[in-house]
Amino acid sequence: MAESLRDQLLKSGIVKQVREEKRPPAPQGGKSFPPRHGGSPSKGGKPGQHNKPQNKSQNKPSGGKSQEEIDLAKAYAIRAQTEANERKRAEQAAAEEARLRRERKLKIQQLLEGKVLNKADVEHVRHFEYGGKIRRVHVDADQLKAINAGELGVIQQQGRYMVVTRELAEQVKAIDVHQVALLVEPGSEAAVGEDGVPDDLMW
Repeated sequence: MAESLRDQLLKSGIVKQVREEKRPPAPQGGKSFPPRHGGSPSKGGKPGQHNKPQNKSQNKPSGGKSQEEIDLAKAYAIRAQTEANERKRAEQAAAEEARLRRERKLKIQQLLEGKVLNKADVEHVRHFEYGGKIRRVHVDADQLKAINAGELGVIQQQGRYMVVTRELAEQVKAIDVHQVALLVEPGSEAAVGEDGVPDDLMW
């Protein structure tokens, strides 16, 4: 009777339905699912955990020490810039002074053209101090007296000493006083010895 009942249940489909209902449901966990391809079991845990920097302290400045280094670098940069500016100003000043000297030299040269009173075959020598050394210029007797009286002067130009009128010497003096090698003030005639050297000249 049980078999016939079973058969009846099978035929009616009830037994099959019962078996399906008794089959245990699939587990909800991830054990029955195969691992996904490309996955890495080592990447478990919280998402984004491995994207964090390994050592945050490496990206941070080392406090006051790095600030001191920055300040020192700035100080060196400012000092270097200041020195460069000073060198540039000195070079510009030297270049300007050289330009002015060339202009003064050219003016004096143009002023002296055709007006130099030096003579050849003269018998007298007039000594004088110029540039910290004893210099001399060859003159005749009349020129020697005129130089001592302040009527004539001596100009230094390109290493030569040129006898000129007092008026011309004053013009040269106005351009560059350093080019006037000898110009006696009138009324203060310096006595000249037999050797052509003024008595008041300090050797």
